[in-house]
Amino acid sequence: QVQLVESGGGLVQAGGSLRVSCVASGRTFSSVAMGWFRQAPGKEREFVASIGWSGRTTYYVDSVKGRFTISRDNAKNTVYLQMNSLKPEDTAIYYCAAARAGAITTVEDQYVYWGQGTQVTVSS
Repeated sequence: QVQLVESGGGLVQAGGSLRVSCVASGRTFSSVAMGWFRQAPGKEREFVASIGWSGRTTYYVDSVKGRFTISRDNAKNTVYLQMNSLKPEDTAIYYCAAARAGAITTVEDQYVYWGQGTQVTVSS
């Protein structure tokens, strides 16, 4: 069993930055890929970024490439999402998730554990 707890969301003006964090419990954290997803009001949850078990591989949805950076610290059982140049359309609840295996994946069904989410609001 893995429990994920996100933190670091908040309100920021367009063009600003935020870093959200996700702390995982359980011994399997360092062996699985991690991902960030988001869900905006009235929309379906969408993939944002994924990082492989070692941290050497990452993948982003096109809309955040060059602005967001996913990273992880396996010693701290923590995954981060650094968000720069934020836009109002980035407003959403951000969820971290732990995958079944170590390789990065954009497929929601491949993630088996989910956090409760943290709200990110970007004002124009």
